[in-house]
Amino acid sequence: MQATLWAAADKLRGNMDAAEYKHVALGLIFLKYISDRFEERQAEILADPDTPDDLKTELAEDRDAYTAESVFWVPPTARWTYLKENATSVSPTVGTLIDDAMIKLEAENASLRGVLTKNYARPELDQTRLGEVVKLFSDLAFRDAHHGQDTLGRVYEYFLGQFAIAEGKRGGQFYTAGSVVRLLVEMLQPFKGRVYDPCCGSGGMFVQSERFVEAHNGSRNDVSVFGQESNPTTWRLAKMNLAIRGIEADLGRKWADTFNEDLHPGLKADFVLANPPFNDSDWGGEKVRSSERFPYGVPPAGNANFAWVQHFIHHLAPYGLAGFVLANGSLSSQQSGEGEIRRRIIEEGDLVDCIVSLPGQLFSTTQIPVCLWFLAKDKSNGLIKDITLRDRRRETLFIDARKLGTMETRTLKVLSDADVAKIADAYHAWREKGGRYTDQPGFSKAITTEEIAAQAYVLTPGRYVGTAAADDDAEPFEEKMARLVTTFREQVTQGAKLDDTIRQTLAGVGHGW
Repeated sequence: MQATLWAAADKLRGNMDAAEYKHVALGLIFLKYISDRFEERQAEILADPDTPDDLKTELAEDRDAYTAESVFWVPPTARWTYLKENATSVSPTVGTLIDDAMIKLEAENASLRGVLTKNYARPELDQTRLGEVVKLFSDLAFRDAHHGQDTLGRVYEYFLGQFAIAEGKRGGQFYTAGSVVRLLVEMLQPFKGRVYDPCCGSGGMFVQSERFVEAHNGSRNDVSVFGQESNPTTWRLAKMNLAIRGIEADLGRKWADTFNEDLHPGLKADFVLANPPFNDSDWGGEKVRSSERFPYGVPPAGNANFAWVQHFIHHLAPYGLAGFVLANGSLSSQQSGEGEIRRRIIEEGDLVDCIVSLPGQLFSTTQIPVCLWFLAKDKSNGLIKDITLRDRRRETLFIDARKLGTMETRTLKVLSDADVAKIADAYHAWREKGGRYTDQPGFSKAITTEEIAAQAYVLTPGRYVGTAAADDDAEPFEEKMARLVTTFREQVTQGAKLDDTIRQTLAGVGHGW
C-alpha cells in the first residue's frame, strides 16, 4: 500500500523539487487522515443506541461532539468525500477546493494554524493528476485499532523516508533512521516523565517514545513532550506528524533556533532524545560565546557538536538521562578545545554512561560514521520500573555494534529487532544491580574513568572492547604443530611434483629450460 501511494503521488511531482513537493504529498495524507477520523466519529454518533434518533443528526454536526473526543472538527466542504465528489480539473479545480479545505481547517482548529500546506491550486501542479490521486486515496481504507493512527502513521513515515532519500543530505533535517530511533528509545526506556528534543525534525523521536510507552502497557498521558525546530517547513511537518497520532506536544509557539532562542528555557527533562545536525558549522556560535548552558567550556564556533551535548546536559533533570546521535569525530576530536570539553564532561561531570559505535550505512542521507552517546545526570543509584540500578560512578560502558545490521538495499543498512535487543540488553544488564552483566570481548566492556584518562579521554569503543575470542578447538598445541608440519611437508612435495610436470609439458612444446 505504501509503495502504491508513493508511486501514485509521485506522478504529481512534475518539475517540482523534492523539498517543495514533500509538503504537497504529506499534506494530502494529513487531510485524508483527519477526514477519515472525523467520519469515523460521525458514524459512532449516528450508531449510538442511547441517543434518540431525532438528536443524532443534530449531534453529528455538533462541533463539541468531536473535539471532546480529541477529533479535529472538519467543516462540510473540507471533508474528503466532498473533495472526491468534486475532484475536477476545471474551475473550481480540485487544488482550489483543497486549499479552501486547509484554510477552513486552520480556522476551526487552533492547533493547526499556520501548519497546513495551502498552495494546491498552483499552475505547476497538474490538476488532473491531483484529482486522480485524491480518488486513489479514497479507495483505500485507513482503519485500525487506533482509529487509523498506526496505518496512516506508517504511510507518513514511509513518505518521509522516501523524501529523505530524494533530498539527499538535506533530508536528514527532518528524518532519522527508524532503527536508530528505536534503539535510542529501547535503551532509555522513557516510561514516564518529560521527553525533550531541541532539534526535533519531523518528530520521529516523540512518535517512537509514545509507541514504547503504549507497547509496555503505559499511557500516553504518562509522557509529556517538548521540542523545538528551527526550520519552519520541518516544524510544520512535526506538527502534522504528531497530530496524525494524536500526540500532544509543546513545540514552542513558533519555529526558532535553539541556541539563540531557547523556547523552553526552564525545562528540566527526564529524557533527552535527539539527532542534532552533524558537525554543524553554521550554528551561530560566534554569537553565543558565554552561556550558562556551556559550563564545561565554550564550544568552537565552527562545530556545534559540543554545544548540543552541553545543551542536552543543561536541560536534564537531576536524575535525567540523555541519548543522542553524533558523528564519530566527537569521540576523539582534540581541535578547537573539543578534547578539553570532553575531558571535563567525563572527569568533572562524570556524565558519560554509555557509548555505542554504530555500523555504517544506517542513514540514507549521510555516509558519515556515527555513534550514540548516553548521559546520566546521576549515576549513583536509583530505580526504573521497580528495578534497582547499580552505582555506576566513575565507570562507562562501551559497546561496539559496527558488525551488526543487515543490508536492506544496496546502500542502506538497518538494525534488526535482534540487533536492537542485543545492544539494549547489554546496557540494561550493566545498569541493573545484581551482577547480570559480563563483558563480551569484541562487543562490550565496562571501563573506569581512570582507564579512559589513560587513553587521553578518547571514547572510541573499539579502543576498549578488544577483539572477540577465537573458537578453541581443544587440540593440544604440540599435536597441532606436528599435524601442521606434516601437512606442510606433504604440500611441498606435491608442489615439487607439479613444478616438474609443468617443466616437462613446456619442454614438449619447445619452451623448456
